[in-house]
Amino acid sequence: MGKKKKKKKKQVKRSAQLETSKSNVGLDAPHLYINRELSWLQFNHRVLEEALDKRHPLLERVKFLSIFASNLDEFFMIRVSGLRRQLAAGALKAPPDGMTPAEQLAAIRRELLPELSRQYDCWHYDLLPKLREAGIKVLNYSDLKHKQCKLLRQYFREEIFPTLTPLAFDPGHPFPHISNLSLNLAVVINDPLRGERFARLKAPGTFPRLLRIPSEETADDYQSLGLAQTMSSNFVWLEEAVVANLDMLFPGMEVVAAYPFRVTRDADPEIEEDEAADLLTSIQESVRMRHFGLAVRLEVDGDMSERVRDTLIANLGLAPYQVYTVDGPIGLADLVDLVRVNRPELKDSPFQQSVPPPLSPEKNIFSAIRHRNVLLYHPYDSFDPVVEFVRRAARDPNVLAIKQTLYRVGPDSPIVAALMKARKNGKQVAVLVELKARFDEENNIVWARALEQAGVHVVYGVMGLKTHTKLLLVVRREGAASLPFEREG
Repeated sequence: MGKKKKKKKKQVKRSAQLETSKSNVGLDAPHLYINRELSWLQFNHRVLEEALDKRHPLLERVKFLSIFASNLDEFFMIRVSGLRRQLAAGALKAPPDGMTPAEQLAAIRRELLPELSRQYDCWHYDLLPKLREAGIKVLNYSDLKHKQCKLLRQYFREEIFPTLTPLAFDPGHPFPHISNLSLNLAVVINDPLRGERFARLKAPGTFPRLLRIPSEETADDYQSLGLAQTMSSNFVWLEEAVVANLDMLFPGMEVVAAYPFRVTRDADPEIEEDEAADLLTSIQESVRMRHFGLAVRLEVDGDMSERVRDTLIANLGLAPYQVYTVDGPIGLADLVDLVRVNRPELKDSPFQQSVPPPLSPEKNIFSAIRHRNVLLYHPYDSFDPVVEFVRRAARDPNVLAIKQTLYRVGPDSPIVAALMKARKNGKQVAVLVELKARFDEENNIVWARALEQAGVHVVYGVMGLKTHTKLLLVVRREGAASLPFEREG
């Protein structure tokens, strides 16, 4: 009996000690936090899981694989480049999770390598065979028949060849600048007069990454690849078409090898807003410098020789851990080209958005929202009522002013067109355009200038802040008073 009491007292004491130790753990304990970058990788892992999910239609799975790759590109351009800047600056202070920049970079690579293997396994052994079964063929150049090769060579000679510019790099020629995310070929040639030489060849971005080519059976029906670019469901990678015809670019020389590679650069230059006399000019300069940011990742073909790889690493100023060897086509974000194939049975059914009855086209939108608020839940509710709201406000003689924030604006924005129409109709129009909308800066600058030229009062964001919110205010004369009609979202 005595032993049981002692044992019970020990358990109570141990429990009390455990509770005391728990209570002494502060909120700054690193184990309480998940690292931001690793958390993002977990999110992108779920995108890859969607590509692997056989319950989705085939082309939807291809789209998810494309999104996974595109997300990774941006992750390196923004997040990894930020860590590299911290490392270069000798930053010692760790975030709440306790991981230093060097530890985070090592953890990112450790997490990414198996993910990249899964990505390419999904493409090679799952999606590619299923696409072929569905009649969508992504062919290697070696798979093409004589008629297809003949058509492709003609297309190369007439369309692609004039856009190519090989640049040699050797002790007499400086290493050429490799622009961000551009697809390149490292070409090894044997010049009878000068021996072995290296050249860099940039694949032109003016052509689709996946070139459509007619099937063997229909190749005789085409005089060129022009019509096949819209009709065919057979594809060949652009870089393979270039490699197969390098003899045109290097006549009289032996092409020893050609290896695809791609460089990712820091695309998030810091803007010292408090030092910028003109925010617009500062943003324009940062966009220009994005093409010249420091290299943060090198993707190389799995067959690339060690000598060529080391040459690229040395000239780009990279460390070995920044090099990723790819088992397949580099840059699978370009698989989005396949999603555009007109095969609706291989895609999700289009979602039919709804319009709340008070905002139906035949109703007076001002009468509807005068009596009660209306909630639009995008993307399930259509955005059309918002566009119609601005359009009606632009032509309504009782509207006195329109004020709006713009964050990301499409190339053919009906909202911007309506705002310019409103100004033309004599209304006071004020717009806050957020210039720091990442990767949409150039587009927003174009629209901001167009609005200014139309007489709209334009404000370029708030210093030190990024304006994400979507606000719209319409001031309308209602009887003897002027009332505001608002849209938030």
